[in-house]
Amino acid sequence: MQASALALEIAMPDIGTVIVGGVKTKCLSRLDMVQLMIEDCIKARAGAEPCKLIFDLNGHGLALSRLDAAYGRDLVKADIIHADGQAIVFASRLLTHTPIPERSATTDFFHDASASASKNGFRFYFLGATEDVNARCETIMKCLYPGLLVVGRHSGYFPESAELELCDEINRLNVDVLWVGLGKPQEQAFCIRNRHRLRVGWAITCGGCFNYVIGGYSRAPDWMQQVGLEWFYRLATSPRQMFWRYLTTNPVAIYLLLTQTRTGINQAGT
Repeated sequence: MQASALALEIAMPDIGTVIVGGVKTKCLSRLDMVQLMIEDCIKARAGAEPCKLIFDLNGHGLALSRLDAAYGRDLVKADIIHADGQAIVFASRLLTHTPIPERSATTDFFHDASASASKNGFRFYFLGATEDVNARCETIMKCLYPGLLVVGRHSGYFPESAELELCDEINRLNVDVLWVGLGKPQEQAFCIRNRHRLRVGWAITCGGCFNYVIGGYSRAPDWMQQVGLEWFYRLATSPRQMFWRYLTTNPVAIYLLLTQTRTGINQAGT
């Protein structure tokens, strides 16, 4: 489908930037992200823009940006960093003059984007998780959003030597949005290594999103999400998996949020 075939009138947001925990984060709502995805994918189809990298930021990722130097360098190379965690939103509201309007949890935005893509003919590729989880996620999403074009998929288990062939496949399929669910820091590193190879509109990191879709992971109740306690729910439901992560990363994240959050530059693309 040619870009001109999409009769879309998009009121693009005036995007500000806020510094949260030392990381430049866009002041975006979920609707803003959908509008940006549409615009960027149309431009990419026309050859007007290269692939854009969309990374998420939550407490774990913020702490990891200081604990893992390579991940920290990769994170700041994104075109857009959005607030995946409620703590990021809270910090921007309390400590800056340009608050982030709402949390854009990737697990929620995945559905927002799919609803838009099913109406506008955008082509998705799912990369990550096990073969079984990936395949089941595709089936469920196509049932939830009739008309959704998932034109390709691949499990998250492949050697780095296979990335060139994988990118060639994605390009042959004319993918608009590549969902990269390899987990931190692997998914960010994959995107940085391959951005020059990929001819897609967006490559967006999505962590364990595919597992959430199939019910392998459960979301916290809405009230816990709203008050920023989803991490506690994950700890309570998966203590062996999450205890050490939160013990080592939560104090770092809290320190960064309190000491390195400030108003950023109110300008798109900064």
